[in-house]
Amino acid sequence: MTTRTAYGLNLDLIKEKLAWKKEQAQGRAESLFDVFDQPLSEQEEQLLQFLYAYMPLHDLADYDGAFFLQHIRQVLQVQAEMPWGSHIPADIFVNYVLPYRVNNENIDQSRSVIYKELADRVQHLSMTNAILETNYWCHERATYIGTDIRTVSPLTIMRTALGRCGEQSTLTVTALRSVGIPARQCYTPRWAHCDSNHAWVEAWADGKWHFLGACEPEPILDEGWFRLPAKRAMLVHTRVFADYNGPEEVTTTHPWYTEINLLDHYASVKSIHVDTVNEAGEPVVAEVQFQLYNSAEFYPLTSLMTDDHGRASLTTGYGDLLIHARTSSSWGTSFIDTRHSSEFKVVLKYQTQSAYTSSLITEKNKALFTEEWKMTPPVAPAMDSGIKLDEPIIEQHTQRIKAGTAIRTAFEQTFIDQEQAQHAAEAWQLPVDRVGHILQTAKGNGQEIATFINECSASERELGLRLLESLRPKDLTDTCRAILQDYLQGALLLNQPTEDMAKDWDAYVLCPRVHFEMLTPYRAYFSKQWSKVQQDQFRSDPMQLAAVLEQELIINDDVDRYTGMATPAKAHQLGTTDSVSRDIVFVAAARSLGIFARLEPLNAMPQYQVQGVWHSVQWSKDQSISEETDTLTSSASNTGNIIFTRTVDSLEVVAEYQHNFTVAILKKGHYRTLDIPYGEKDVYDQPYTVLAGEYRLTTGTRLEDGSVLGTFVYFTVEPEQEVAVELVFRTEQQQIPILLEKLPENLQHQLHNVQTKNTAVDVTSGSILAWLEPEREPTKHLLRELAELRVELESWTGDICLLIADPSEQAVVTLDPLPAQSHIEIDPRHQSLSQWSELLPSLNGDQLPVVIVVDQQNRVRYSLQGYKLGTGKELLRVVHQMNPEGS
Repeated sequence: MTTRTAYGLNLDLIKEKLAWKKEQAQGRAESLFDVFDQPLSEQEEQLLQFLYAYMPLHDLADYDGAFFLQHIRQVLQVQAEMPWGSHIPADIFVNYVLPYRVNNENIDQSRSVIYKELADRVQHLSMTNAILETNYWCHERATYIGTDIRTVSPLTIMRTALGRCGEQSTLTVTALRSVGIPARQCYTPRWAHCDSNHAWVEAWADGKWHFLGACEPEPILDEGWFRLPAKRAMLVHTRVFADYNGPEEVTTTHPWYTEINLLDHYASVKSIHVDTVNEAGEPVVAEVQFQLYNSAEFYPLTSLMTDDHGRASLTTGYGDLLIHARTSSSWGTSFIDTRHSSEFKVVLKYQTQSAYTSSLITEKNKALFTEEWKMTPPVAPAMDSGIKLDEPIIEQHTQRIKAGTAIRTAFEQTFIDQEQAQHAAEAWQLPVDRVGHILQTAKGNGQEIATFINECSASERELGLRLLESLRPKDLTDTCRAILQDYLQGALLLNQPTEDMAKDWDAYVLCPRVHFEMLTPYRAYFSKQWSKVQQDQFRSDPMQLAAVLEQELIINDDVDRYTGMATPAKAHQLGTTDSVSRDIVFVAAARSLGIFARLEPLNAMPQYQVQGVWHSVQWSKDQSISEETDTLTSSASNTGNIIFTRTVDSLEVVAEYQHNFTVAILKKGHYRTLDIPYGEKDVYDQPYTVLAGEYRLTTGTRLEDGSVLGTFVYFTVEPEQEVAVELVFRTEQQQIPILLEKLPENLQHQLHNVQTKNTAVDVTSGSILAWLEPEREPTKHLLRELAELRVELESWTGDICLLIADPSEQAVVTLDPLPAQSHIEIDPRHQSLSQWSELLPSLNGDQLPVVIVVDQQNRVRYSLQGYKLGTGKELLRVVHQMNPEGS
């Protein structure tokens, strides 16, 4: 008979999982589990057992038992103090209030810090109003910026006042949970109608889940700019760190976490069923990946195991998917259209490890086999304004947004400015431009970075500055000086490089950053782990270091949702980690000993350098790189080259990696995209050194309706072979429509007044008009795209008019990176937009931004309302096709 706790938890299962975790964590048993020897209430003990039972391995490595007990006591205290605490059901509480992490952020003391700031603001409110008030507080603390994929902690977001949507939603969920309100981060893993993805928040109030945009307050719940785009999603889900028995559909059942499907909260849905069979038509038990085209690759929205009859089912939207199914020995794919069927079959006919490509490629043309396809997203919903609100509510909300922006702006003004950085650099006798860039990039962490430099001796400061320059921008915002001192002092003990080797030494020895792990001290730790004799042996032959680490580390890739999260010293101390974290440990340990080491740029393989040649570590019994081997080996010759060539038909297309093309290598029956730098354009006629293997080139052209014309090119790279692959971009002639034959006289006059204010433009070239909401993510995306296309848009010379509703928003829009002909106009409360909306049926409601293109003959040639990545490129296509004769 199952034993249940007061929270309805399966105590027997929890104890079983806890016992397994204790086995894995013997290297840190004292710091993790001695906490159970303290006096604990029955409630505290059960909740502590629950957290440990489902905890990722990297949390067992990086945090101590005292932290988790303190967290539980804080949560229980808040539950007792907040008026809604006693009304939250037990299962909602343990899954959506208790958890100490939201996603893959590093953990800090944010819950207690935020509670002190927020509790008095919400304690007297209803749950619904407390959720709204919490989001106003979040808006005061952070706004949107695109950053790298490492998710920083809530306190770091508060320190910098910036975060991408995944970080903003992490902050907002943390803030809500800090005052005892159940909350969860939900997201569409990838959009179907445009590139990228989005994350937002659901909060529970009085028995019901509601959605809200993180750090983007609305005066009511269940509203946000993403409401309409989400109607085109193919999956929206969230993660629960437990075995979950809630009402939602489960998309991933895993021993240590569960992912659940929330799509029916946002879009029209249907259930589809996929049967996997072998070539004889017999059912096969397989992993089924439901893949969606996005950023020029096919991304798995979710992966499901079939039942014993070879069937997997998913609730999804009305659009196209690519089904990729695999077993340990075979795989197969099939494009599916969910609009016209619910039943699909995938034949697994390719062998996982063998050169399947040879069956597709003739001897006459050994290099290439091409497959064309088209992907269509769910249809765009009609624009609407959502719930109509009374004018006093709208006005009050507008004032709250202004006040929140002012609070955040005032905080940002406390950051180190250019003048302060100059004075500091002169005092340290360091280059002003280099120091200024570092301190201003650090934002709210600038003083910490400045203190680190100041505490360096005069002889150490240049190396300290080079250390800081080796980091990624985000590292400067959350790395403290004690950590930096560990890296610097460890580096000072090593042989310093000659001048011609300094650049590589800085990148592959001095730099502590390996992948996307949190930076923590490790140089002093690794320098003490092995004797001087061993360290000398490792320097002479780094494979000996790899051999020692392979003996010291147990690899388990079946626990954590995200690999590569453990910090190097703590992962080594724990003794159990995932394979990516193991690779990071090797690189960190090697650099600590002065060995040039890295993760190879395209495949993230651990490598070390000997006499200028990079050698890859291939771990024994590790199939992540190649077939299983019995011995630990290194390789410098199992590579070839890919050269991308241009076709005559694609002369007008700019090739951009992960914008319109990617390359993937076949590993264990699925394709892994190579890590060529995002957005790289200079790709033609230069060799890319890659592992020998089977590859698939994906090219895609996103059309205006969100559909994609694409091509697969399959090819094989043999060792020491160079393969030339043409980048072919399919196109579809898209005539620019005339949406309005002629503007009314009043709008012509209005437009002429706007154009003549801008002396930087040719008024005969037409105009782009954009009504903006500068504090919202869709506007920030549009402005970023315009900045990225600055050179191309400046060659057009037409007017770019950015209209904002209030002068106070002007400070948010920085003109400097935008095309030179851009200028800002104040359109009070966007009153003029209503006149344009009356003329253009495609415009409806108050979704922003709104973008309109008017040609030289005062005809409207383009209009867009709401969020759509890729708008900048659409605008570029339109303005370059416009001409005095029309189209």
